[in-house]
Amino acid sequence: MPTVPPDPAVRVRAALDRLAGDAPAIGVAVSGGGDSIALMHIARDWAAGRKVMVATVDHGLRDGSADEAKQVHRWATSLGLPHATLLWQRETDAGNLMARARDARLRLLSAWAQRNDLPLVLLGHTADDQAETLLMRLGRGPGIDGLASMSEWRDAFGTRWLRPMLNVQRAELRDWLRRRAIAWLDDPSNENENFDRVRIRKAIMALGLDVTALARAANHIGEARDALSHYASLASKDAIISRGRLILSRQSFSNAPQEIRRRLIVASCRWVTGADYPPRRNTILHALQAINAGNRVTLDGALIEPSADGIRIAREPAAALRAPHSRHGTWDNRWKINGLSSGQHVAALGTQTLTQAKWRQSGLPRDEAAASPAVWEGDQLIAAPLLRPHPSIEIFPLRDAADFRRMVMAH
Repeated sequence: MPTVPPDPAVRVRAALDRLAGDAPAIGVAVSGGGDSIALMHIARDWAAGRKVMVATVDHGLRDGSADEAKQVHRWATSLGLPHATLLWQRETDAGNLMARARDARLRLLSAWAQRNDLPLVLLGHTADDQAETLLMRLGRGPGIDGLASMSEWRDAFGTRWLRPMLNVQRAELRDWLRRRAIAWLDDPSNENENFDRVRIRKAIMALGLDVTALARAANHIGEARDALSHYASLASKDAIISRGRLILSRQSFSNAPQEIRRRLIVASCRWVTGADYPPRRNTILHALQAINAGNRVTLDGALIEPSADGIRIAREPAAALRAPHSRHGTWDNRWKINGLSSGQHVAALGTQTLTQAKWRQSGLPRDEAAASPAVWEGDQLIAAPLLRPHPSIEIFPLRDAADFRRMVMAH
């Protein structure tokens, strides 16, 4: 007799045990569709006394979205779960609207989670999403990271995101809901063939493709990706981290295969800049060519300078100058500065005041000194704390060596 897969809720709870077993509180992102509604019910039952909160993002992209968010609110509160609707206030429809909406969704949910002391947010992606994403990306000629399966967890936008339903199919979840007479909402955009994902979804059905097999293929690619990340971690063990910049061993870098070198540069640039996403693949390949030729190059706000012994990655001075001024101490997504007085702000030191800051005595190269944080009162330089200690101003990097190791291993 064929093996009957266990109740999907059993598999989701097992994933939650593994991924969030020690979490004191969790957030659940719920759109109102069958997947996220099932996740809300399963997470509520699994949590067993832990704080669970629910949020719905209303992008305002179609009529009826506000009413749908209100319906989710009613369903969540009927389960005793606090619910918040997060509105996206977009300023323009220019550019890739769907990509901007996805980013906005994560940023809104992250801010909500941080306000409510929620260390984790659950997302309702399923095996079907794995299969659809693999086929969507396959036509774009991506690297192995693009074809690999979605990870069960990911850190981005200051929040950890969990996907505990990746081994469950969409149809299973809807059957589970029907057996319990639990309602959900059907998003009309799921029938709009102007969207790539909808066309791919219908193609999978029309061709009779096995969603489980496609998801398994994505998982196999994910295992290969993890092996490459492990290799990259070994190649990065000699990296030197100090004063907001990173130096990779030239020997370890040069002896590594091209894909490992690419991963090291991506992780290094993200560590320096704090970017949520890696640079575009073509710009990374251009940077690798420059490094091989021994030329310095900029990449997404990072300055890369190869030498005989090492590859130095630091903040690009021009990018630092574009960073908004800060009156609260956290600046350029890189530094925390304590001890600011009223009327003072943090901005890049810049090249014009290097002499005034006596940068040569700091031991930093000129460009790194220019990109370093400075405390200003109006146009007057008060301190350059990375270059010279100040009696009342302290400076701390927002990322350390452990963060770099995590970025090397990141998916």
